[in-house]
Amino acid sequence: MSSHHSLQHSNNDLKLHWTIAGLTLTTVAAYLIFCHVAGEQWRINLPEDQRVLIRTLFYVLAIIGFPVTNLLRHIQLRLNQTMPGPKPAKQRYLLTVIVSMGLAETVALMGLAIFLLGDDYNTLYIFTALSVLAVFLYRPKADEYREIMVALASREDDDD
Repeated sequence: MSSHHSLQHSNNDLKLHWTIAGLTLTTVAAYLIFCHVAGEQWRINLPEDQRVLIRTLFYVLAIIGFPVTNLLRHIQLRLNQTMPGPKPAKQRYLLTVIVSMGLAETVALMGLAIFLLGDDYNTLYIFTALSVLAVFLYRPKADEYREIMVALASREDDDD
């Protein structure tokens, strides 16, 4: 199979994966729109000292979340290549993308939560930007998918 044909095949296989990444970005944008359109009426406005504590906790979780997501993704990619079973590469990689996008969206949810607790738009924008950065960093990648396909194909060859 030519490399161009293989690349095209990989890109077609990743349409659902990219759809999930796109939906993640869409929900993050929806949080922003919600906050600008109707957020004020949903705000609780906790006292400043309580918000500072929660905001600090959320920042720590977001900062820790990036290397943890990277580690989980690395582990999942290796498991996708080595775990026995009949699941095709496309399905294996889909779980990796879903977990990565879910963790990226969690950062945006923390921003939404702290905004609704009374923090300002600046904090909401910071968490939103971090979430979008996570989607970018952990987006579906054709190279990762091809590595899984190659590993599974070589394992099938070994079984023959």
